[in-house]
Amino acid sequence: MSASPEQQLRAYVDYLRDLGVYDLYRREDPRTLLPESLRTTFLAAKLAQPAPVKTVSPRAQVPPPRVAPPSTLRTAPPPVSAPPTSYFSLDSETPPTPSELTATMPKPKSFDELVPLPTLLVPEADRTAALEAVRAEIGDCTRCPLAYGGRHKIVFADGPPTARLMFVGEGPGADEDAQGLPFVGKAGQLLNNMINAMGLQREEVYIANIVKCRPPANRTPEYIEATTCSQFLIKQIDIVRPEVIVALGGTAATYLLGVKQSLASLRGHWYSSRGAKVAVTYHPAFLLRDPRQKGEAWKDLQRVMAELGLKGPQRSAATS
Repeated sequence: MSASPEQQLRAYVDYLRDLGVYDLYRREDPRTLLPESLRTTFLAAKLAQPAPVKTVSPRAQVPPPRVAPPSTLRTAPPPVSAPPTSYFSLDSETPPTPSELTATMPKPKSFDELVPLPTLLVPEADRTAALEAVRAEIGDCTRCPLAYGGRHKIVFADGPPTARLMFVGEGPGADEDAQGLPFVGKAGQLLNNMINAMGLQREEVYIANIVKCRPPANRTPEYIEATTCSQFLIKQIDIVRPEVIVALGGTAATYLLGVKQSLASLRGHWYSSRGAKVAVTYHPAFLLRDPRQKGEAWKDLQRVMAELGLKGPQRSAATS
């Protein structure tokens, strides 16, 4: 069965991107990391190619090599260090290990490092219009490859512009991509239960994601995708000005805080981003895969409730 035009376009964009052609959007580092599977495929294809055979015409006469007199001989220059193998090279027969790839990835910067805090605050009466202006600025975004990955709708956010509490997830899934709203699938239903257990309604909190387009196959957003999209989430946070932000999962914590640590080490502490306190907990999608961690997530939410002065139902409501 032949691929659809959309699949062919996506495959072409992936092929160019994996070869290092990032002209679809701007980048600072021309060195492009490749998935291990694609790098292995390219390397195998190169090694399978026979070496070109040079044919010499029988009439061609090869002159004898010229040898310089001993007095004019020079010592060989010092060897040039080989290019780093931390990025893909067809000439490299030893692909880099995952740890080497991780070491060469750019270190994420926190939202506070990327943009200074605003000196002028948006009044409550103007926040709705300010958020609409941010949505208009995004437009039909084509700033990163996620625009070419089969996206149907840009998922901006959901919630009031005066919310005291904001939840930030990783990226839209299939249901969110279809409806244009964050957290409306099974993970969204669990998040709604968690919000209700805190004594709030979904309509009282602001919900957004690190990226506003669905990554293909729900994969983790790549560094360039997350950092390209972060500029808009930063504006949203600065307009809404929540008191507390809950980072749902490791990806949200990584880009909000500019740290790359395990979720276990990040949980249980307070952080700061854009003037708001930040708590880190498990993503609802992870809790669906491992319900045993719901109790730990409820502990994180209880800390948030205490900070906001909320008194909600008992723990069982959060884990239903």
